[in-house]
Amino acid sequence: MNSFKVSIQKTSNNSIVKFELNKFITQHQSFEFNNIDEAQSSPLAQQLFYLPFVKKVYITSNFIAVERFNIVEWDAVEQEVATQIEDYLNNGGIAVEEDAKPKKVPVTVYAESTPNPSVIKFVANKKLVTATYEFTSIDTAKFSPLATELFHLPFVKSVFIDENYVSITKYDVAEWNDITSELREFIRSYIENGKDIISPNAPEVLEKTTEKIDAHFETLDDTSKEIINILEEYVKPAVASDGGNIQFESYDPNTKVVKVILQGACSGCPSSTFTLKSGIENMLKEMLKGKVNTVEAING
Repeated sequence: MNSFKVSIQKTSNNSIVKFELNKFITQHQSFEFNNIDEAQSSPLAQQLFYLPFVKKVYITSNFIAVERFNIVEWDAVEQEVATQIEDYLNNGGIAVEEDAKPKKVPVTVYAESTPNPSVIKFVANKKLVTATYEFTSIDTAKFSPLATELFHLPFVKSVFIDENYVSITKYDVAEWNDITSELREFIRSYIENGKDIISPNAPEVLEKTTEKIDAHFETLDDTSKEIINILEEYVKPAVASDGGNIQFESYDPNTKVVKVILQGACSGCPSSTFTLKSGIENMLKEMLKGKVNTVEAING
């Protein structure tokens, strides 16, 4: 099954290009290879070193960065490299052998308060997931080993995982002052040990691949598509910085009601109703004149 997709990302160093992947290829570990001899443990890096312009290869969980010699410009060869990486991985090629020694990059996790007093956001210096996931009980967390372990702590009410952070909602039985350090260290140690955050082949995970999401988007009416694009561009970045997420649920062209799902810190947050009415509803009414009357929230 051809499931790996590679996108080309420029960097601030014009000798280096990042080839970003839609799936993880290492267990949150990083590897650096300066030549083909150093790359014995990485068949993928060895293959890249056969290209005469490749100077250095850096492999991490969701991208491969390649530094070039000055004999060629990236614009002339980057598409060829992207295709080679994609074909290699889709044909079952191994990125890095399991017993390879990773380049030691210390895992750091810091705690950040959110507008919701019941939620704290734990931010890591590594990418954790490629989509958003919310778990409201240990039963719903069966495909997330990290969330399952967190639910074994008696004060954890729900777990929300996004790109590089975990938002935890607590029960009132505990105060943040008493549990924040324990949670931060637990999450840091879990990531450092390279354990699965999300089980890669769970059906729920496969439903969130870029291809599935794009296919669903194409089935929607034009107004729903416009609403999703506005939420993605203007609303999601702001709520993500607060440890939450907003997800389009439905649009009724007859009643002009938009339904959205609030997740993470936004779910049950005292200020989220105000944000919804004064911010999101007004924005959609203004940008889609005559098409939206009200926005209703469903807590995730």
